[in-house]
Amino acid sequence: MTIQSMSARILLFCLIFFGASSVSGAALTFEDVLVEGLQRVEERAVRSVIQARPGQPLTLEDIDRDIRNIFSLGRFRDVTALTGKGSDGSILIYHVEERPLVREVRFTGGKEFKDDKLRELATVRVPDLYDPEKIEKSVEAIRQAYRDEGFHAARIETDVEIDDQNEATVIFSIDEGDKILVSEINFAGNEVFTDKELRKFMQTREKWFLSWLTGRGTYNHDMLKNDLELIADEYFNRGYVQVKVLEPVITFNDDKSTMSVLIEIEEGVQFRVGNLGVEGDLLESPQELLKNTKLQEGEVFSRKTLREDVFALNDLYADRGYAYVNVAPLTRLDHQERLIHITFDIEKGAMVHINRIQISGNSKTRDKVIRREMKLIEGDLYSATNLKESRRRINNLGYFEEVNVSTAQTDEEELMDIDVDVKERGTGTFSIGFGYSSVDGLIGQGSLQQDNFLGRGLRLDLAAALGGKTTTYRFGVTDPYFLDKDLTLGFDLYKTDREWPDFSEETTGGNLKFGFPLSDDLRAYFLYRYEQKEITDVDPGVSRYILEQEGESTLSAVTAMLRRDTTDYRLDPTMGSQSEASIEFAGIGGTEKFTKYILDHRHFFPFKWGTYFSVHGQVGYIKAWGGEDVPIDERFFLGGINSLRGFKSRHVGPMDGDDYIGGVKEAYFNFEYIFPLAKDMGLKGVVFFDTGNAWGDGESYFSDMRYNVGAGIRWFSPMGPLRLELGYNPDPREDEDTTEWQFSIGRFF
Repeated sequence: MTIQSMSARILLFCLIFFGASSVSGAALTFEDVLVEGLQRVEERAVRSVIQARPGQPLTLEDIDRDIRNIFSLGRFRDVTALTGKGSDGSILIYHVEERPLVREVRFTGGKEFKDDKLRELATVRVPDLYDPEKIEKSVEAIRQAYRDEGFHAARIETDVEIDDQNEATVIFSIDEGDKILVSEINFAGNEVFTDKELRKFMQTREKWFLSWLTGRGTYNHDMLKNDLELIADEYFNRGYVQVKVLEPVITFNDDKSTMSVLIEIEEGVQFRVGNLGVEGDLLESPQELLKNTKLQEGEVFSRKTLREDVFALNDLYADRGYAYVNVAPLTRLDHQERLIHITFDIEKGAMVHINRIQISGNSKTRDKVIRREMKLIEGDLYSATNLKESRRRINNLGYFEEVNVSTAQTDEEELMDIDVDVKERGTGTFSIGFGYSSVDGLIGQGSLQQDNFLGRGLRLDLAAALGGKTTTYRFGVTDPYFLDKDLTLGFDLYKTDREWPDFSEETTGGNLKFGFPLSDDLRAYFLYRYEQKEITDVDPGVSRYILEQEGESTLSAVTAMLRRDTTDYRLDPTMGSQSEASIEFAGIGGTEKFTKYILDHRHFFPFKWGTYFSVHGQVGYIKAWGGEDVPIDERFFLGGINSLRGFKSRHVGPMDGDDYIGGVKEAYFNFEYIFPLAKDMGLKGVVFFDTGNAWGDGESYFSDMRYNVGAGIRWFSPMGPLRLELGYNPDPREDEDTTEWQFSIGRFF
């Protein structure tokens, strides 16, 4: 009931009870004022908002105001003002009907969404007072969710069941209807792009045979509207700056479950770049500034390239301290010559220095761990490039789920604050479980690993892995900023028992490593490795070379390494590169004497739709000296999940009879295309091509290259990275299979 109808009711009862002449008087007086109908609401809460008091003169406006005040409490669905007779006069009664308390919310008829999802969409909470507005908002939110999934005919009705205790059950009855998919997308008026090319620009897709699984072809109004902008943008990038992409014509097909989309396009004419110029606050001559842009006079105009040129000029100024620079491209169309004349108008603003760097969100990680990754410090001249690089470096620590680096103005125009807000992630793991690899078989493992030990950025590694073919124990600590300087210092201790097909090997040892930077992306490392080895249980029928390796040996070696990393995100890169060159010299004491050289490079190329290419190559060479042979466990064995995936592990390279004895040379290359399958789950797909081989003395590099193709999935599971990949060998030799499954899960040490 509305407040206006209640005021009318008040007026009616006053006319009847007091007479018209009384109502027209200045005031009414009541012997008592009562509040009736309360169940859960305390009476004092109501009395605290009304002005009526026994014996106090009241006007109609006072009573009307009391009703409004009672309603403002938000606890009642109806309020009525009535009168009654007391012992010495009349009584004013405010009769209220409380809103029912919602004790349960039910959903019926829905299959597309689980109840938990529907409860998230609904604004009705339990327990809460019944509110019709919240019900309407809930209905609209649920209806919109169904529209987004293609159920445009979905109907949602509500019902409320109220019991004797004034407690309500709200029921949402859902009739989903049929899911409407886009069966075809057609175009009219297009000559520059084919229909197929235009469809590729769009996010809306036509349905296919797996639409029931993938959801492809689902019609979404907002997405289709954005598609018109995407299509227009592609025309702008081809010089058609007067293009018009008209509103799509939607036609529902006879089956009532699919629709056709027709998009009409008026392309216009193509424009080229006319005169280019720069004006305003110039740090260099216009000719020098234009060297930073890509647009050239006479070329086809591209809005994308223009945007990149604006960013390039903006960054040029911003890297020199002009944080508030504004670069505005002024364009003038010459319709007769079909040219676009462009002038970059630059307003540099004030030169800015860094005032304060404030870090928040790091409850565990110490401030200094974050600050030492910053390329800017207090007092530095502002630099946009260094600000972006700071965020990349902090993100690459791997300690945070989110890293936000923003700037804030201060009271002084020449000073700027930098705010670094992080959301910490779990960097430690303690696990006891099982894993499996196609190399080592079933492994029982336990590990304690902390990448940010004590919040200081220390890496702690304590692990054991017990399997049918391998037993490994490992303990290590690494400090990437030793003595709070950009120096890496660490050590590892380990013991491994490994059973190979023709012999067993026991290794006990450790290493000490030291590293320092040569530039922002390049570091040098030196590593000393000491191991005591014993080869036993050699099969009597194996190669003479392996038989001669039986017994004890000692390794004492120094490795010098250069490592360069320009990837966007170290834990899961999609662009940039990782390069490594190392030389290991063994023979500083010990019985093993050799020199090993390895070059390794991996490059990531981002593509479309969150996909990317990865190209990896490794070349190695090892040579013994001092009259010693190259140790069997230091030679190059290819095949398996980390090299050639269409072959068994260690089954590519030189052979002596039936035994693989490893090579002194190696070269292999991996080409991968990686694409998301379920982004929220971290599930990816991969297709790949591998080629390579290992060679003995007297054989040439790249002779008799073996190769394979394949596909697989990768998942960052709770147990660690999971890889399941199938390699296909198109040219198998005797005793080789055409396919090999490669599988690993868990952390292996």
